[in-house]
Amino acid sequence: MPSAPNVQIRQFPCLSDNFGLIIHDPESGKTIAIDVPDAAPYLAVLEETGWKLTDILITHHHWDHVQGLSELKTATGARVTGPEKSRLKIGGLDAFVEDGDHTLSGPLRVEAIATPGHTLDQISWYFPELKIAHTGDTLFSLGCGRVFEGDMEMMWASLSRLISKLPEETAIFCGHEYTASNARFALTLEPDNEDLQDRVKEVEALRAEGKPTLPTTIAEELLTNPFLRPGSPAIRKTLGLEDASDAEVFAEIRKRKDNA
Repeated sequence: MPSAPNVQIRQFPCLSDNFGLIIHDPESGKTIAIDVPDAAPYLAVLEETGWKLTDILITHHHWDHVQGLSELKTATGARVTGPEKSRLKIGGLDAFVEDGDHTLSGPLRVEAIATPGHTLDQISWYFPELKIAHTGDTLFSLGCGRVFEGDMEMMWASLSRLISKLPEETAIFCGHEYTASNARFALTLEPDNEDLQDRVKEVEALRAEGKPTLPTTIAEELLTNPFLRPGSPAIRKTLGLEDASDAEVFAEIRKRKDNA
């Protein structure tokens, strides 16, 4: 997965349906965590591997992404970077980024991409050398986050930005294991999509074995994720919105998922 062959990535469950993520570069010794739903699983991975955590990146202020931050920072002394818009919402941040800022270096060089909608402070983290991104609660496998603080137009703009900026081979990590429920909903909108049918079978098989459905890729999402496919004639026909804008179709999909 990473284009830098020595970089190691560990994804692991946290809380009920969150994911933790740690990325380690043995050459530089840099080890970064993205979000901290719960400190214990991170500390367990660090103990198992012997890695020393150097950095923590935060996507947004919701409790299930930061409640373990203080404990993990205290235990490791890691430097914490988060959105400038979270300055007054998240304790323990050492550095702040806005859209387009870069931090870290080498194969772990990462760009902050503002993707508001779920929250106003949401940052997605893109590692161009590794060809991976962590999209927090903006883009999920076969889904997207609920729109809490922004509006539908803002969320659609953020998703559009991700799919236009990130190469199709980019591996996508995100905050939650929601793929199975997202898959069931996607089939109600586009039941004849053969790529989606194949994807649903794959998801069902993975979950039956207790395996994660992530990471996904931008390419996979463009073929199967209804929230990225408002231009699909089949989806538009299902919704009765053949002549609507993409943003209007997206908004209707999100509303239906909220009520599903």
